[in-house]
Amino acid sequence: MQAKLTALSGYAPEQVVDNHYFENFIETSDEWIRTRTGIRERRFAKRNEYTSDIAEGAARALARDWGQDLADVDFILLATVSHDHVMPSVAAILQHRLGIRQAGALDIAAACAGFAYGIGLGKAMVESGMHRKVLVIGAEVLSKVLDYSDRTSCILFGDGAGAALVEAAEEGNIGACMQGAEGEGGQDLYLSHQSTMINGEPVKASGRIYQNGRKVFKWAVSRISAKVQELLALNQMTVDDIDWFVPHSANMRIIEAICKGSGVPMEKALESVSIYGNTSSASIPLALHEGVRAGKVKSGDKVLMMGFGGGLSYAGTIVTWP
Repeated sequence: MQAKLTALSGYAPEQVVDNHYFENFIETSDEWIRTRTGIRERRFAKRNEYTSDIAEGAARALARDWGQDLADVDFILLATVSHDHVMPSVAAILQHRLGIRQAGALDIAAACAGFAYGIGLGKAMVESGMHRKVLVIGAEVLSKVLDYSDRTSCILFGDGAGAALVEAAEEGNIGACMQGAEGEGGQDLYLSHQSTMINGEPVKASGRIYQNGRKVFKWAVSRISAKVQELLALNQMTVDDIDWFVPHSANMRIIEAICKGSGVPMEKALESVSIYGNTSSASIPLALHEGVRAGKVKSGDKVLMMGFGGGLSYAGTIVTWP
């Protein structure tokens, strides 16, 4: 039995936040943000709206848009770094809300690589014979964990979710997967609630996101460009075989630099950052969702996903679109 990605959908909160919002409390401008990040707007959850809520929205959108029944899902993998609680897991909360009592439930804390990790883990679960229908979700409410005094980071992030189904099938469509981490860079992008040290370096345990933008940019461009080529080789493919490239939508500068470094034409790249901001684990499914809605991604297309971010971590795979 093989694993097949059979459906994917996206969801975002209703509240649209444009760049002018930040002009009210930090020194910035719409032009400055657009020029340096490519972000025009993002979505923020309401005060009483949390990651479990938008994860549920993504799951129900998937069921509606693809005519899918979620009653027989037997495992939920939910990627997030903006959990409602330390415990219970967001996946367990969602399992209850969807009424699928037989499903196992597990959160994945791999930041911006989380959704791609989830697809790889879902594939392994199905092909091992342990499970037959895995719901994979990337969901974030990052607006609740931002330091709004940090003008270089608070402008970047937004809230959103994406959901996919990985099912048992006679013929699969998920290629070889790549997963990895470089923990020595953990202090360069973190969200800490307790410890004030990472790798011997002091950090702020404030429950807010912090990043060393320059270091993360340099790491992403050099390492992820190389990993894209490694993933292609793992699947015995070349750039010419790929129809669409879906990297984590960190910002447009990083996407452009990775395309240049990996040899993938920019016109093959799908992004979600311009209208949703950096949504971490949700950015890849949101970009794919928008690509499908726009009529770009079609059945049979070869889609290379590559997530990367906090950990530092990365994960990717190549899917033949259903």
